[in-house]
Amino acid sequence: MSQPFPPIAWDALLENDARQLIRLALGEDLADAGDLTTQAIVSADRRGAADVVAREAGIAAGVRIAGLVLAEAAADATWTPAVQDGTELQPGVVVGRLEGASADLLSCERTILNLMNRLCGVATLTRQYVEAIAGTKAAVCDTRKTTPGWRRLEKFAVGCGGGSNHRIGLYDAILIKDNHLAVAGEAGLTLSEAVRRARARYPQRVVEIEVDTLAQLEAILPVSPDAVSDALPDIVLLDNMSIEQLQQAVELRGRLAPGVQLEASGGVRLDTILAIATTGVERISVGALTHAARSLDLGLDWRGQD
Repeated sequence: MSQPFPPIAWDALLENDARQLIRLALGEDLADAGDLTTQAIVSADRRGAADVVAREAGIAAGVRIAGLVLAEAAADATWTPAVQDGTELQPGVVVGRLEGASADLLSCERTILNLMNRLCGVATLTRQYVEAIAGTKAAVCDTRKTTPGWRRLEKFAVGCGGGSNHRIGLYDAILIKDNHLAVAGEAGLTLSEAVRRARARYPQRVVEIEVDTLAQLEAILPVSPDAVSDALPDIVLLDNMSIEQLQQAVELRGRLAPGVQLEASGGVRLDTILAIATTGVERISVGALTHAARSLDLGLDWRGQD
């Protein structure tokens, strides 16, 4: 089980999310009156072209977004991407070209840029984390700390940056966290019993459990690597452990359950992730990929009118 969660693809579900966000964004800009400035000064019969251009270095993500914006706006215009998702961008690189009714291009400009800038920003920050641990066996993973409504899109952008996706939501995998254990523990439920119940109820799902001490980790591992247990998780999340604790956890797992993956989590930063990766954990979850990414600067350069 090298990567237990499938990567987020640009599929019908993701496109539906994008279209819903686009409709909201267009409504914010145009409401019932439309683009007043453009209506006042731009002739309806004017046609032209404009390029979406990178103003700074980064990673492309969501290059299809512009075409969806035009479609949702019923714009008399087309979008031709010049790069693919995951492409490294340098200042001045053309991401794609818009052509059509000048008024429609002007009215859609900000919505296109807001969406693309955000996704490129997530991909760019992810790439920085991935490059920081190059040469180790650890994967950089996202979390559910995403912008509401943007989850699939932001997780897609993580993939564009070379990161790995975690579960999408509460519905597609099991992650037994400290608050689950706090509530269930009131009835005397142990960590092993919690895993056993989850495994029995959803045998086809990935089962992960969070621990914050080495004693908790040892309690859910078998007494020997040959022991068979129906309470063995697929992944153990090591929450806010020190480098020394992570090293001890990897050694303990290696002796008792080498098939179980270990995931480090909690306050991971660019300046700390390499030390974490060299402990031997397989996965490092980084909430900052989505909750702390800043938008990449893309702009619209007008290329002339017919």
